[in-house]
Amino acid sequence: MREADDDKELLARRFQEHRGQLRAVAYRMLGSLTEAEDAVQEAWLRLTRTDTGAITNLGAWLTTVTGRICLDLLRTRTSRREDPLDDTFVPDPVIRPLTRTDPEQEAVEADSLGLALLVVLERLAPDERLAFVLHDMFAVPFDDIAPVLERTSASTRQLTSRARRRVQGATPSAETDLNRQRQVLEAFLAASRAGDFEALVAVLHPDVVLRVDAGALVRGAAVSKVVHGATTVAAQALTFARYAASARLVLVNGTIGVANAPETGPRSVMAVTVANGRITHMYILADPARLDRLDPPRHTEDDRPAAEG
Repeated sequence: MREADDDKELLARRFQEHRGQLRAVAYRMLGSLTEAEDAVQEAWLRLTRTDTGAITNLGAWLTTVTGRICLDLLRTRTSRREDPLDDTFVPDPVIRPLTRTDPEQEAVEADSLGLALLVVLERLAPDERLAFVLHDMFAVPFDDIAPVLERTSASTRQLTSRARRRVQGATPSAETDLNRQRQVLEAFLAASRAGDFEALVAVLHPDVVLRVDAGALVRGAAVSKVVHGATTVAAQALTFARYAASARLVLVNGTIGVANAPETGPRSVMAVTVANGRITHMYILADPARLDRLDPPRHTEDDRPAAEG
């Protein structure tokens, strides 16, 4: 009995060594932090029911098993959804305090985790998403992915190539320097607080796209929506300018973003894409139910509001 307990404890430690990567795989596959944790837990349960003596590479085995679990979840989503995915959907953001960071590491993280990329991944078919995520993001060989998809390696390679073209064609180009991102976002917040419409328009790309996901229950001005164009987005920003005073800069999926938690009124998390000194895309999650499941960081001196004016 004692030996069995020791074996399970050893297996748990070995699993824990891979948990970070498994969670990363599941998050990229599902765009949901809660579902990602559930998928990782399911991978652990499957491991405990498996003869581990037959597993030659535990990390690779766990990665493909987690991918298969996520694939089943995505297929279930697709079969239950009668209508195409709503254009207002914003994936769960990963929020961290804005502290001193390694610019190279943040650039890598932003490229792999950015909300803009996750939004694009939501447009892929489940099989395409699995192939792209496992191969292009985690270097899983086609021979290992093919059995999960019940395809040949050649067919899996073609599927991945098609998914890659779709992702590259739809993912917006972005500024990766955090300091330049911060300058643009601080200018946006300062203009919002000052009610300066012209300054807002100046910091927005003429074809900027604003995506707001407020969930299914919110109504009125704060309802889920997609807004196009600098003047329309600037007007939208002024509508909610009174909440800008409580906005704090944070890292959202490795890029500069905003967490807004006023004492009264809606809470939200915003990520932006910056290119050539202007905001080209804005992603706002304001769904109360989903925000309750997130854990925004406490404010620090480094993420205080930008100076007004």
